[in-house]
Amino acid sequence: MAAPRTSGPRRATPNPAGRGRTARLGTAVVVAALTVLAGCTPGTDPGQDPAPVEQDHGSGTTDAQAPVEGGSGSPDDDAATGTAGSSAGGAPAGLAEFYGQELDWSACESSFECATLTVPVDYAEPDADTIELALLRSVATGQAQGSLVVNPGGPGASGVDYAMMAGAVVSPEVARAYDVVGFDPRGVGRSAPVTCLDDDALDEFLGSDPSPDDPAEEAELETLQEEFAAACEANAGDLLEHVSTVEAARDLDVLRAALGEERLTYLGASYGTFLGTTYATLFPDRVGRFVLDGAIDPTLSAVEMGLGQAAGFERATRAYVEDCVAGGDCPLGQDVETAMAAIPAFLDDLDENPLPVSGDEVTELTEGWGMLGIVVAMYAEDFWPILTQALQRAQQGDGTLLMFLANTYASRGADGVYEGNGMQSIYAVNCLDRPAEETEELDSEAVRAQFEEVSPTWGRYLAGEGACGVWPAQASETVEDYSATGAAPILVLGTTRDPATPYEWAVDLADVLDSGVLVTYDGDGHTAYGRSNDCVDGAVDAYLLEGTVPEDGLTC
Repeated sequence: MAAPRTSGPRRATPNPAGRGRTARLGTAVVVAALTVLAGCTPGTDPGQDPAPVEQDHGSGTTDAQAPVEGGSGSPDDDAATGTAGSSAGGAPAGLAEFYGQELDWSACESSFECATLTVPVDYAEPDADTIELALLRSVATGQAQGSLVVNPGGPGASGVDYAMMAGAVVSPEVARAYDVVGFDPRGVGRSAPVTCLDDDALDEFLGSDPSPDDPAEEAELETLQEEFAAACEANAGDLLEHVSTVEAARDLDVLRAALGEERLTYLGASYGTFLGTTYATLFPDRVGRFVLDGAIDPTLSAVEMGLGQAAGFERATRAYVEDCVAGGDCPLGQDVETAMAAIPAFLDDLDENPLPVSGDEVTELTEGWGMLGIVVAMYAEDFWPILTQALQRAQQGDGTLLMFLANTYASRGADGVYEGNGMQSIYAVNCLDRPAEETEELDSEAVRAQFEEVSPTWGRYLAGEGACGVWPAQASETVEDYSATGAAPILVLGTTRDPATPYEWAVDLADVLDSGVLVTYDGDGHTAYGRSNDCVDGAVDAYLLEGTVPEDGLTC
């Protein structure tokens, strides 16, 4: 079985599972958004981007991590020790030069340190072309016991930006004990980014009709997808064949060695759980303390994965609607079923009658933009009041606030400038991980009917191959067995009403991994660590700090 991807809107994002709205980062984004919106009146400009939430590192030997307690495959004391000056060893044949490189950290971005990591474009030809991966570390505020590598998801979200928000990503205790290290995966952000379209063309792509309902609209969508794929091929060159998750996982092991760690300590959220699972599969003996939050089940087919996500977003939308109705004066209606039906009806109306937008380079809220504006609010409960206000303004004929939410999803400013290339690299990665032959069933009428039955609100957007059906590149390597036999205990976190990575996926991943340990958060929103409760946070912190493995099946 080839590597999985979560499905997504047919032309916008083939994976809404990880838009970087993970753990404490998600909370930070919401807080920033609420801060901006708190001062919004009809005469202000809510389309402006919220401001991002934002020690000499001693040399020598760091403190050893405590041995992992409990679980299967626990590393011994020596293997669990990640000393900054230790010899990582274990370089695969032909890769000694990459594994032996030393990182040249220098001050950057205020109080952080940056470096670059050199990796081969093609691991089958390590003597050929190379690329540089951007790294950033937030230095431990106490005595460092090693490095914690983090990934926020996507694929396409910046690990550099994520580590820059370390104070919001991990607890203060973990920030004291670890250098938090983020990297932009190959093809993403500052690491040889795959950029297919300029900002204006990307606006057109994202704002286009995501659910064509006549032959002319279908043909227009297909043309946009073909043009997008062709632009990626023209602009990315040979790299387009080498941005798969398997290759990113191999990069992760080079990073482990360059950091001087015998085993990798890792926190991955959403798509970052798939990256972590792939790493554990390829390098089970190098797995240290692993936390996978908002898990993806790598064994699902494209149809199974898409249907699971459709059900997850429908469930999350119903939770929002129930809250909206219970609060009174809900703009969608005064009972749950009426309000649920009002969302697709509203989006249908946007297809025919876009709403005006002020203070933004995009002047009309189309169905495509409106869909993204509503979807993003399903990632965190804190977005719900903003969505309600946006829908109230939409009823008054103003799409500005919904456009603000869509911009938040797309990492786009009201000036039309996108932060990073996440809305493009997400295709480059996913279409390698799940090539056309794996997704063609998504375009069948029978499967589309299944999607709409499972999710009357979102099914029509989540079915279909998207640009992967015409993608010009294929992955050079895939993974068949994700059991990661021999790995140390791996914590798998699942949220019961997670829209993007349904809870069932976490249950399944914990079963697939030989050493998987399931921790359940009974709640709403995407991911659990840092945005749930003390029970979840305490279990994760105890594992990262002390190696204490929670009871498998712990429910918080």
